[in-house]
Amino acid sequence: MKVYISIDTEGISGIVAWEQVMPGTAEYETGMELVLGELNAAIEGAISAGATELVVNDAHAAMRNFNPSRLAGNAEYVSGRHKPLYMMQGLDSTFDAALLVGYHGSAGTSSALSHTYNPEIIYEARLNGQVTGEAGINALVAQAYGVPVVLVTGDAQTAEELRRFVPQVITVQTKVSISRFAASNLHPETVRQRIHSAAAKALRSAAGADRHPISVPARLELAFMTEDMAETATWISGVHRTASRVARLEDEDPLDLYRRFVAVLRLTQSLVSR
Repeated sequence: MKVYISIDTEGISGIVAWEQVMPGTAEYETGMELVLGELNAAIEGAISAGATELVVNDAHAAMRNFNPSRLAGNAEYVSGRHKPLYMMQGLDSTFDAALLVGYHGSAGTSSALSHTYNPEIIYEARLNGQVTGEAGINALVAQAYGVPVVLVTGDAQTAEELRRFVPQVITVQTKVSISRFAASNLHPETVRQRIHSAAAKALRSAAGADRHPISVPARLELAFMTEDMAETATWISGVHRTASRVARLEDEDPLDLYRRFVAVLRLTQSLVSR
């Protein structure tokens, strides 16, 4: 069984501040230890359910947050910036299942450290009319390759958002968000045990999981922080401005839609005030 894991950080138990997840701060090393613990729990749970090949994509910030030698299960490690498939780089149709670990709620919610890809660009994202976070957007890539997303870990908001698009996904709640910068966190060992069990359970049922849960043609509506971002997004073919700060992308092919979304992020990044 070949298993794909996209690892983020803000949904990890104990993570409540940017200083814990951004390199160069005193708390970063401790933060990444917490992330690695939950990641390895997912890997080991997958192995217990029969996984023989694992690929981990580092999906946070500059995407080089771990020492590869510390990954469990001899997992392959995809790292570095400017990946064409961004948070889902490395995924293809050869995988049997995808796990999303350490994910968080969407921009505008009270989920701890909530944002949607880039908090300086995206005010809100809607997929087929429903508010979505990164998990829902990333599920487009999995659907394009016919790979079921069978597990997501994070707070309750994260789980709720993904279930709108992948109703049967198994979830592990790692903490209860109090605000964007506070949470009641389960003990790391408790969370790791739950992730281990949930990953194993999810993979045992992966063969029967829905591989195409998102209705197509899929429509992605992006509300930007500024009007000029929405206008600039229309420089990309297939992107249409529908309101002063809103642009719409739609495609029959989920992968083409996701690629266009990534192009929008890259282009509008140039407009972020410094």
